[in-house]
Amino acid sequence: MGKVYVVGTCDTKGAELNYAKDVVFSAGADALLIDVGTLGDGAGADIRARDVAEFHPEGAVAVLGQTDRGTAVSAMAKALTAFLKSRDDIGAVLGLGGTGNTALVTEAMRALPIGLPKLMVSTVASGNVAPYVGPNDITMMYSVVDVAGLNAISRKVIGNAANAAAGMARNPVRASTDDRPGIGMTMFGVTTPCVTQVREMLGKTHEIYVFHATGVGGQSMEKLADSGLLQGVIDVTTTEVPDLLVGGVFPATEDRFGAIIRTGLPYVGSVGAVDMVNFGAQETVPTLFRDRRLHVHNAQVTLMRTTPEENSRIGAFIVERLNRMRGRVRFLLPLQGVSAIDAAGQPFHDPEADAALLSAVRTGWRDAPNRRLIEIDAHINSPEFAAALVASFHDIHA
Repeated sequence: MGKVYVVGTCDTKGAELNYAKDVVFSAGADALLIDVGTLGDGAGADIRARDVAEFHPEGAVAVLGQTDRGTAVSAMAKALTAFLKSRDDIGAVLGLGGTGNTALVTEAMRALPIGLPKLMVSTVASGNVAPYVGPNDITMMYSVVDVAGLNAISRKVIGNAANAAAGMARNPVRASTDDRPGIGMTMFGVTTPCVTQVREMLGKTHEIYVFHATGVGGQSMEKLADSGLLQGVIDVTTTEVPDLLVGGVFPATEDRFGAIIRTGLPYVGSVGAVDMVNFGAQETVPTLFRDRRLHVHNAQVTLMRTTPEENSRIGAFIVERLNRMRGRVRFLLPLQGVSAIDAAGQPFHDPEADAALLSAVRTGWRDAPNRRLIEIDAHINSPEFAAALVASFHDIHA
């Protein structure tokens, strides 16, 4: 059984943190109190703030020698991240705090593997928690009252959180008995027929995890890849790249494809749904784009057709990252359309824009023994293209 790491600033939250530690012990789990105060060592910690700060790449002085609080908190977050990643006895991580400590602790939590319990009691947990959680399995619990002293309410909330963390540490979920290898796939509504066909062909031999390509979906897939929970990726739908480059509401980060580069996982990819940039309801489309070719997908989603110039940038972005992949790679180009509404006769059919995309990928591609660029004279949602994806997958997993 791993230990519950109770993390916070002992100089300002010492009573609350020690109370949480005591509840963890009472619940039958071991606990360590980790001080991440940026003013120096607080009382009662098992791991001092200075000891954590030493894990910063530039040493403790980069954390504890700062006069600006924001700079110090950011540096301590980096140090805590390195500290937690160095430990092999973590059963759960429990953080307590306000805005600063929430940002600090959750940054380190996001670097931990999916499946390792992470619980943050926070004053900001009832608002938009996406910046804190990201593509990770972090549980956010609203503190109701500020984490500023123990009282009838804070004891209940913190106590519940401590019991929850102890329970997760004491009862780790057993690994699945399903020994099928796990494969990550990206999907959007306009590439669903393709993904469905691939799932039907591979589902008996592989466990398929489908990620909706809404920005965080791609990040979640890559987080699983970084966590060692995938044995391969079929990245059909790279539509988050246009949103990143053009300014849509479902953007990738600059680290899109980074997990595949780092891990060398077998990778089959394509350019699904890069013919569009996503916005919310039609009235939310930025004025800059109001005269562009728009398609109302539903009352809450408006799509904008990408231009040839944008498609050239999209293709260049993708191929530059493909060229850095050291694992086995097959990248497939569907020559008759990249989404359900990009086919002939559909609202986003634009041969010139598609040609710019294909040209950018072809021009930027760098041949290597581990990588193949494959062109399929079919639409992305056709049976022929789905079969080619599966054949390519089997080729690199043989």
